[in-house]
Amino acid sequence: MMRLGVFNMGLGIMSVLTLGVLNRVMIDELQVPALVAAGTIAVHQFMAPARVWFGQLSDSKPLFGYHRSGYIWLGIVSMALSAFVAVQVVWRLSNGIAELGWGSHIYPWVALLALVFAIYGLALSATSTPFTALLVDVSDEQSRSRLIGIGWGMLMVGIISGVGITVAVLRSVELNSSIDAIQASINRLFIIAPLIVCGLAIASTFGIEKRYSRLTQRSSLRDREDGLPLGRALRILTASRQTGVFFTFLLVLTLSLFMQDAILEPYGGEVFGMPISQTTQLNAAFGMGTLVGIVLTSFLVVPRLGKKLTVRMGCIWAAFCLIFISLSGMTGVPALLMLAVFAFGIASGVLTTGALLLMLDLTVAETAGTFIGAWGLAQAIARGSATILGGGLLDIGKGLVRALGISGAAEAQYLPAYALVFIIQAVGMVIAVVLLGRVNIQEFQANAKDAIATALANDMDG
Repeated sequence: MMRLGVFNMGLGIMSVLTLGVLNRVMIDELQVPALVAAGTIAVHQFMAPARVWFGQLSDSKPLFGYHRSGYIWLGIVSMALSAFVAVQVVWRLSNGIAELGWGSHIYPWVALLALVFAIYGLALSATSTPFTALLVDVSDEQSRSRLIGIGWGMLMVGIISGVGITVAVLRSVELNSSIDAIQASINRLFIIAPLIVCGLAIASTFGIEKRYSRLTQRSSLRDREDGLPLGRALRILTASRQTGVFFTFLLVLTLSLFMQDAILEPYGGEVFGMPISQTTQLNAAFGMGTLVGIVLTSFLVVPRLGKKLTVRMGCIWAAFCLIFISLSGMTGVPALLMLAVFAFGIASGVLTTGALLLMLDLTVAETAGTFIGAWGLAQAIARGSATILGGGLLDIGKGLVRALGISGAAEAQYLPAYALVFIIQAVGMVIAVVLLGRVNIQEFQANAKDAIATALANDMDG
């Protein structure tokens, strides 16, 4: 279990490189518009439908003699290579802006960067989906929950480790360092960290499938689920009214929870004057808070309050934390921002655990794979939308600041634009509470099986 968890640790490190480092450098140091930076990075999230295809490939067509491991290894190496290529495209994009300003000559570089992140997203789908299938292959009902729990915890450990690697490599980069110095350090980081990730992925999975996989014994149970195309899965997903209500809640919750992903590090740089190595530590604060939230929720909160009340309180707590993050900008004290982000991380852990437990209650055993798979797809799309929305709102906020003629220090100028994003996130949390009130688990359990059977029958008639 611990070996397999190390794979998720590698994915956590990669997430720090893209959202924690490259995003910050593009928006702050290179002055790329936030919507462009966030939008191009978010393209990899919209490749999530490929997860279904890669899952089916790993079931039916072995690669390098393995159903899962071959795809995992090829995918992680492709992720590492595409991440490095993305950095090189960013430098070309930055040079174009520096020489001639923003214009039509920049669009091909933006399109190329989006294409590279699309490849990155496909590589992520190719490695993460077979890995998740491998977890199912090597586990049973008794061990699966522990395996998933260790995997999620190691993902947070990976984020914290990624911060450590980033701080070590970028220690020499100061707030006002030259672009050449930044490029050299970032290039070095995007060579060292992906090599570490590839090593972790291979070490964590090598020999596991051959020794522990039960795929061949379960082959007769795979046909129905793996033969389910995406269109039919989505129709089943929306067949029950309660399923639609719950997934609307999850969509709003995910958007509100991750909208700050694209702007948190630039917020630390522009409003608090923090260098790159320091803003990356915001990820560690968030990750540590999330781990605390997961532990507290699993062992203390849910047993006492129940799932719905836990999620409701998590939404309210998250809204307060987002307001706290906004108000901390008025002080300009980095330690206060770290504390606010840590508190928001706790809220994230509470919400993540509570929402996943609710998801299990709103899942029918006969089609569990369909429901949980569609949730992964919905989450990825929502997170991609959140990244674009966060960057877009930041650009709108900065435009309003310029239109209103707000002057003064850079910190004072940029704070209202960032606060706009955080306040809208807080409003989204309140909306999520309202939607949660409409979720009725008993109603779902009473009619979900009939709704799914009807959807399947209609599909066959069609």
